[in-house]
Amino acid sequence: MRRYLSFFFMLLSLFVHSQSYNPNKVKPKAIAAYNKAMQYLSIDAHSFSIPYLESAISIDPKYVDAYLSLGGVQGELKKYDESVHNYEQAQKLDKTYFQPYHLPYSINLAGMGRFDSALVAVNTFLKTQNLDEISVRSGSYRKRCYQFAMDYHNKHLDQHYIFNPINLGDNVNTAYSEYLPTLSVDDSLLVFSRIAKNGGEYFYRSRMIDALHFTKAEKIPGDLNIEMFKGALTVSMDGEWMIFAGNISGKTYGDYDLFISYYTSNGWSEPENMGQNINSEYWESTPSLSPDKRALYFSSKRPGGFGGTDLYVCYRDVRGKWGPAINLGAAINTKGDEQAPFIHADNQTLYFTSSGLPGYGGTDLFIVRKDSLGVWGNPENLGFPINTIENDGSMTVAPNGFDAYYASDRSDSKGGLDLYHFELREDIRPFKTVFIKGFVYDDKTKKGLPCNVELIDNTTGKPLMLVQTDETGYYFITLPSGKDFLFNVNRKGYLFYSKLYSLSNKAPDSTYHQNIYLQPIEVNASMVLNNIHFNKNDFKLNESSKAELNKILQILEENPSLKIAIYGHTDNIGNSADNLLLSTKRAMSVTQYFKEKGIADNRLQYKGFGASKPIVGNDTEAGRAINRRTEMLVISY
Repeated sequence: MRRYLSFFFMLLSLFVHSQSYNPNKVKPKAIAAYNKAMQYLSIDAHSFSIPYLESAISIDPKYVDAYLSLGGVQGELKKYDESVHNYEQAQKLDKTYFQPYHLPYSINLAGMGRFDSALVAVNTFLKTQNLDEISVRSGSYRKRCYQFAMDYHNKHLDQHYIFNPINLGDNVNTAYSEYLPTLSVDDSLLVFSRIAKNGGEYFYRSRMIDALHFTKAEKIPGDLNIEMFKGALTVSMDGEWMIFAGNISGKTYGDYDLFISYYTSNGWSEPENMGQNINSEYWESTPSLSPDKRALYFSSKRPGGFGGTDLYVCYRDVRGKWGPAINLGAAINTKGDEQAPFIHADNQTLYFTSSGLPGYGGTDLFIVRKDSLGVWGNPENLGFPINTIENDGSMTVAPNGFDAYYASDRSDSKGGLDLYHFELREDIRPFKTVFIKGFVYDDKTKKGLPCNVELIDNTTGKPLMLVQTDETGYYFITLPSGKDFLFNVNRKGYLFYSKLYSLSNKAPDSTYHQNIYLQPIEVNASMVLNNIHFNKNDFKLNESSKAELNKILQILEENPSLKIAIYGHTDNIGNSADNLLLSTKRAMSVTQYFKEKGIADNRLQYKGFGASKPIVGNDTEAGRAINRRTEMLVISY
């Protein structure tokens, strides 16, 4: 039985005889209209019941039950202000009769955001005599929600923030439900699910014109939409992968599994089950792929978690294989249900829904951030009015961290759930990002090279992400703005690439193009070792040099016949003889490091050149810094 009627009859059981309102004295015509409304309510035809309830009130303006029922129906339709008005009309007519209705009255006050008044109302309800256990539990639960709302508001008050969700319009939304939106970056593609008339779920796409306007949505062609029984999907930031939940006959391990499809010159490929490291015999759904395509977040009902549905993550290794599913832990997962994870383009901010964390009632949206060490912090509720007293669903946030999209059945919905756009409050926005894309090439043939691109935060020295290029050598990366990053590229048979890119001066949401050229290991191939550091006028290697030294060591170990020379250079400041000696000792320090690691002496040479071979002029500090360098030359291979 629907929620309104069940709650209505619960209240009747709490009824205490009134001192002024007598249901037996209601005018017969008003009762007839009321009974007609009840018939519509019994078949969930909420809107059709309203004219009859209004007619009953018009016939008998003191018909308290009609006001109460109208308030209940309007609450179901989320017309909270009208609902509150009718509850208050009933209260004016008979406060005693109204007493048990303080609970639904409080819920509709909370729907308007009047949590202080809702708290007063629910406290009044809890004072009702002879409340049964279910009523006490219901009232106590709502009391906790209202108190949370007031505490949250006091901590996060932003008088300048205006929550104004805008329906995406007829090009996207229909009389059927649209939900679980996701965005790509490169081609501004909006992808979402829609329930069809036959009850099946289908995937649609629409091109973004701007944040509020999209082209006419069309069903995604190909094998993706053959199966009816599928649900949530995510598209990779580069638009090349699509991962979705499906119950495809003969291809699942049990319940819904996660499948992947690749974009090819012929369209989307036939979906493939993502394997038992990700899927189980239980339900898996709501996938979200990290921007570097190295981590897949999803929800699962498999046993061994903390509640009904938990959030998990799988990591993809350098060979492209997915590792085992890892539960995100007790800080995020609860005894309730956690679902619909969305990892932002910054690769550090995760949004998800939870019914177990403190909130406003039902399912709320939360944000949790990952620190530089990869440790998740504590989840934070997104707050009212993004979260409401209802069940709030999935959300996606554009790479700019400002524009958000979510599904809701608001009063202006075209039918069921519609997709809406709104602006995120500043304190719950992800980190701003920059986009880096390009190709990794063979320096001699200029052909693309599939390989791994490692990015290191230059401030912390910690690896931020490892990105695998496609088969043409193309890579696409989103990174937090305002930082400088070290790019490391390794491929067997080539000298490694390592260079610091100053991206801290790049405007958020800008795109940075960087092609990377790898030199094949061959005689006379050379490279500048950009991250070999010494203190001023000293030849002792700094600890920070070891990361790059170990990359050279790896090349030496993988190629036993390889012989190299290390050359040291200085700027022109100071005595020439001193500079020559300093550069020689620095080159020797590097070769000594390799000898201590087991590399034979006959494979290593070193030489210092002082300031005799500058790359650029020495007339500026920037130029002198470039000339102070260590180089490696292949002398035999």
